[in-house]
Amino acid sequence: MRRGSFLAFTAPFLMPLLLFFAVCLGLGAIFTGSTLGGVLAGAACTAALAGVLVVKYRRMVEGTVVRFSPQGVELSDTYGFRLRLAWADIERIDVVESRMAGPRAVGRPGGVRVRAGAMRSVGLVGWGSRVLPTRVPRWMRDHLARVPVHPGSGLQWLGIPLGALDPLWERGPMGDLVRRHRPDLMAR
Repeated sequence: MRRGSFLAFTAPFLMPLLLFFAVCLGLGAIFTGSTLGGVLAGAACTAALAGVLVVKYRRMVEGTVVRFSPQGVELSDTYGFRLRLAWADIERIDVVESRMAGPRAVGRPGGVRVRAGAMRSVGLVGWGSRVLPTRVPRWMRDHLARVPVHPGSGLQWLGIPLGALDPLWERGPMGDLVRRHRPDLMAR
């Protein structure tokens, strides 16, 4: 995974981070009795949470691998996910959404509600196979159970987000491999 995509990784978490800062600011001001204490507490807590995102991003960068072969494309990551698309089963190049957090909004009904969106990038989309790690959150299992399945082959509809790995993949070595095996996909 290319190291320059940290902003794309953190973009879905910007609103939750702002809400977290506001909550920590208020709590810090209450507990310290001063506005400056609230600002310092909010900044420190938000920086700590941003540090957690940096660590998770680094682990994802080091552990996410895409392999191209004469059979197709495979993506595997540090969490144990494995996605496979055979060349013949790739339908198109399109936007792929990768969700890293639950889709439910967090907050009080009638009050401020925030949710982390999906990371969107361009990639290969088609009918393939997905291997899940043993420990997958229930919301993700439920979401993946609703993914369309091809009636003839039993393959699942999925996407491999090459743009999350390298935003300029279409002009680089990955794009060259796609052009070699499926030039029709790049002609559009």
